[in-house]
Amino acid sequence: MKRRALLLAGLPVPAWAQAYAGPLFDAHLHYNDDAQAPHPPADVQARMVRAGVRGALVNSRPNDGTLRLVAEAGPQWVPFIRLYRNRADYTGWFADDSIRLMVLDLLKRGSPAGPFRGLGEFHLYDSANADGPTAVALMKLARERGLTVLAHVDDVAVDRLLGHAPGASLIWAHTGISGEPLPRVKELLAKHPGLRGELSYRPGITFDGKLSDDWRALMTQHPGRFLIGSDTWVTQRWQHYEGLFADYRGWLGQMPAEVAQRIAWSNAAELFALKAV
Repeated sequence: MKRRALLLAGLPVPAWAQAYAGPLFDAHLHYNDDAQAPHPPADVQARMVRAGVRGALVNSRPNDGTLRLVAEAGPQWVPFIRLYRNRADYTGWFADDSIRLMVLDLLKRGSPAGPFRGLGEFHLYDSANADGPTAVALMKLARERGLTVLAHVDDVAVDRLLGHAPGASLIWAHTGISGEPLPRVKELLAKHPGLRGELSYRPGITFDGKLSDDWRALMTQHPGRFLIGSDTWVTQRWQHYEGLFADYRGWLGQMPAEVAQRIAWSNAAELFALKAV
């Protein structure tokens, strides 16, 4: 509507008004137990089609939701093992060996879409818990088996987790939901080559729909290190699925086309060996 108003008024349309129109990958999709009745797989896929999302990293609490969704043909699914059987696991998984055993069992069984490709999303509410025995064991397991980790943690925990398994692949959910300073983000990207930032809920990226200069510079400097996602962590979030990706398309279009395409699709395609679309 803003673009149309400018055209009708005879005013020049700024370059950043051109939305990105290519394929999208959702690098942070939850299909939790409470979402499945109101949003069965057909509804999820219809929303993805309308948004132009051609693939997704899927995880759920418990993992049954992931297994149900990725059994459906359509998008390119990338199944992850979530470390939560229930909400009680959020606060103690990092020291619970039964979580490690669950992961090993699910890795052995696989999913209807093929092998599991990663672990998470998981949370650490205290960065010191990155040193918990199960956290350390799972980071080492991920590196050994070529799995990617999706972690909702602060910058200190990112450093600790990757310190236990140098070279491991880790997606930093929200790239710091508390708004870690961009110099700190750059420092971690430089230190850990397997680190990528996922951008849902990240504060400061845009102001009134316009991409910030600092974020444009960071993503242009590191075009291979960022991903986008929906983070459907609560059922209500599904109601806004298409709008979330419309917002992404808006600010992706404010960057060089090759940078936008990498963040929207190609970074995930390379990481997870997706088919060309």
